[in-house]
Amino acid sequence: MTNSTDSLVQLEHLTFGYSERVILDDVSLSIPRGKVTALMGASGGGKTTILRLIGGQNRAQSGRLLFDGADVTTMDQEALYTARRRMGMLFQFGALFADLSVFENVAFPLREHTNLPEALIRDIVLMKLNAVGLRGARDLMPSEISGGMARRIALARAIALDPELVMYDEPFSGLDPISLGTAARLIRSLNDTMGLTSVFVSHELEQTFAIADHVIILANGKVAVEGTPNEVRQTSDPLVYQYVHALPDGPVRFHYPGVSVQEDFGLTTV
Repeated sequence: MTNSTDSLVQLEHLTFGYSERVILDDVSLSIPRGKVTALMGASGGGKTTILRLIGGQNRAQSGRLLFDGADVTTMDQEALYTARRRMGMLFQFGALFADLSVFENVAFPLREHTNLPEALIRDIVLMKLNAVGLRGARDLMPSEISGGMARRIALARAIALDPELVMYDEPFSGLDPISLGTAARLIRSLNDTMGLTSVFVSHELEQTFAIADHVIILANGKVAVEGTPNEVRQTSDPLVYQYVHALPDGPVRFHYPGVSVQEDFGLTTV
């Protein structure tokens, strides 16, 4: 695990689940400060849950989740809101406010969390939209833009308050190859130019490995492997190997467990 001074977020022996269903089981991992970290693994493995735990929407049953050294799991509402102002979140599919223009969507967190004058809010909004290439779309409504544009506008909104940490929930899902490549380059370039720490959930192997500094693959409620993209590619773990190489069968079986075909169809073997 990375040294705590080098990590913006750390999970320490964290367990979380719903009723009897355990999602994360005694998980410890680090999100390095100033780097791009990818959370990967099969669906339902706890990737988005980790983002929700970092933001305090969910609270762990045991263990600690440290954000810049402070334990999110024990924060009261005031401390949690203070921590959240240092975070930006890009929700899956953008989650723009349908009845607000592009400009107003990006201005929303500035109006909600600051007392800045309107002239300064306008300048900040236009700068953030310019950073994602959509300053000219400021007056459009969400119904008038494409899915790829919606993600970029949501990203402009996520960085409006100049956060230290930006979280992305499946930023590549449903995008065409051009939009996907644009989204990947934006995550990488904004992280570097703004001095951010970025963590994103992804199932898209090629683009993820191209932009990530650090990859964490979750499986069966645990961290299966954690390291650089090259280290993850070279792992000998059978489950990780199956995932990275997109194999249809392996530790994760194609067939759901059940009785044999012979028994199901009443066949006898000679």
